[in-house]
Amino acid sequence: MLVDKRLKIMLAIIVIAIIGIFNIEPIAQDPAYHDFADQRRIVGIANFFNVLSNLPFVIIGIMGIRLVASHKATGGLVELQAMYLTFFIGTLLIGFGSAYYHYRPDNQTLLWDRLPMTIAFMALFSAIVGEYISTRLAWRLFVPLLMLGIASVVYWHVTELNGHGDLRVYALVQFLPILLIPLILWQFDSKLNGDNYIWGIIGIYAVSKLMELFDAGLYGILGLLSGHSLKHLLAAFGALIFYWALRERR
Repeated sequence: MLVDKRLKIMLAIIVIAIIGIFNIEPIAQDPAYHDFADQRRIVGIANFFNVLSNLPFVIIGIMGIRLVASHKATGGLVELQAMYLTFFIGTLLIGFGSAYYHYRPDNQTLLWDRLPMTIAFMALFSAIVGEYISTRLAWRLFVPLLMLGIASVVYWHVTELNGHGDLRVYALVQFLPILLIPLILWQFDSKLNGDNYIWGIIGIYAVSKLMELFDAGLYGILGLLSGHSLKHLLAAFGALIFYWALRERR
């Protein structure tokens, strides 16, 4: 069957990615990662704009939780409501966790930045599997993927404390879904209209990662906001696109 072949292709990609990532040396957290371009202290808050730019995550997280909890997420599937809700809970927690990290950036606080991100990533990926492939498959994956995401961050943190940090599993959890989601959209038809919403989320996330990469350069050009602050704003906008999708799709 065609569906079986498509799933086999995805499974092959996952296996190749897993084999590939574990055939490289463990990846420790670069200490320079915490050295952000914009370190201004304003009104007594260190790294003010990197902290403040997380506020949209909190706002959009609350908006999304209210939308799903009030049963008004008519642009989604009834069977996937728990995944939508978990995504917005993760988004809300990203706002708090990332703000805490940027107020005092180090490996200890980075744990609380990354944990909620894996919750949001895995919930969104599970929801997309449910919308495009099978709600039954999505439910089979949902809890294991959440546990894997959380475990990847805990594993990195424990290995870092033991002096041999290893980000490989976390890297797999963060970036493999970003590779698989476009393949899912290309190969499968959703039960809902509005593929452009999901493509928009992917595009915005890709641009946000570029903003992060050019943190200092953009800060030098713009003066007010750094690339990392812009990354926060764009990533939050991606969550807002999904909020719109859950309101507008049919």
